[in-house]
Amino acid sequence: MVKPLAKPGKTLSETNLARLGQTRLAQLLMEAAEGNAALKRRLRYELVAEVSAADLAFELDKRLISLASSHARISWRKRPDLIKELRTLQRVIVDKLGTQDTPLGLVRLIMWFDLAPQLASRTKDPKNEVRRVFDEAVVDLALLSNGDVEMSLPLLTEALSTRSGSWNSLIAQTIPHFSLDLAQRLLQWLSRQILSGRTNLLARRLADRASDLPIWLSTLTADDWNSDLAAEAASRLALAGQASEAREALERARVVVPQARRWSRQVQTVVPSDAWRAAEVVVLDAEGETIAAMHARWTLFERTLSVNTLREIIGRLDDFDDVDAIDRATAYAVAHVDATRGLEFLMGWGALREAADMVVKRACDLNGRHEQATLWASRLAARYPIAALYLLRARARALVELGSGADPETTSVHHEAEALYRVISPNSMIESHEQFSASLGARP
Repeated sequence: MVKPLAKPGKTLSETNLARLGQTRLAQLLMEAAEGNAALKRRLRYELVAEVSAADLAFELDKRLISLASSHARISWRKRPDLIKELRTLQRVIVDKLGTQDTPLGLVRLIMWFDLAPQLASRTKDPKNEVRRVFDEAVVDLALLSNGDVEMSLPLLTEALSTRSGSWNSLIAQTIPHFSLDLAQRLLQWLSRQILSGRTNLLARRLADRASDLPIWLSTLTADDWNSDLAAEAASRLALAGQASEAREALERARVVVPQARRWSRQVQTVVPSDAWRAAEVVVLDAEGETIAAMHARWTLFERTLSVNTLREIIGRLDDFDDVDAIDRATAYAVAHVDATRGLEFLMGWGALREAADMVVKRACDLNGRHEQATLWASRLAARYPIAALYLLRARARALVELGSGADPETTSVHHEAEALYRVISPNSMIESHEQFSASLGARP
């Protein structure tokens, strides 16, 4: 049987438009470009790109200079057109010019980024949509910079030297995407400069990317050594095998907090922060104090109820000992003075049975203000519906107390609680949905 010929498609698509042929498409584009400056520029970029990279660079320069020299205010109506043009310029620079001639592309991309401060000052942009265009382009900056470090290094350092206000922030955003070689070279250049303020923070980020511990440490100020940064320094020194230096840094990192006592007497009490306690574990390991390190891990867990800390603990225990550790951790969470924090750990660990028991026994201790409360209820609903109901009611009560009685979330939680109550045995001693609604001052 002969297959019938496919009918020409009428939907606007590349395939269907291609059937019109080059000549007809060119005619249509010329018609569309009449009175449309943005389309004319886009078509010209494509044509010039076919001639040479130098010609395309010249064409881009004209538009970039025009945008940079303009002082006209950009209203909210014109903002979408500006964003569209910025994205077009970005793609032409990177995909067209950058692939043909990387140095020419990088120079124009730097010029493009230089538009950001000037455009920000004259654009009505309450949602920072224009700023977001530049923030999202840092991957392209790294892409064009990583290929030839000898070429990109002087261009980037020149921008940092002459326009540090905007480029310190921009380079800091780009650091995670820089190659290790480029990060090291930038760090070497920056370490020869006089560091202060933003440049000091930039050097620290580059040192982190380049894994250069001495320079990272050199960026810490006197105030930093009295903060949790000193604890981080202790951890880094310990991991680098410098146990004695790590211990010294850890002791410097202790936070002294004045606490009032009876009769208004002031005493200086050393209160280790959670960051300090985490660093202490790393330092004790570096010193070979394995038993003390394990005790420190338990102390840290009891303060933070961190799932990751418990994983570290059981990862260092023999068979069966890890089971005892899990039982100890869950029991601690169940009895925690902050019931919501204890429940957060149990749900994060996946201890649903213990979580459900805790919710039922300590329902009065749950404030329902945790944003995950509704999600926890949905995870418990199938096997532990009573616990799920208590959680939903706690959430509904918290939302009403917060003044959100009429918002969609409160209504949704209220309806979920009602539906769940209907499936629970009517012989249960649980307060009816009608009584619960009345206690909230809401209609069932």
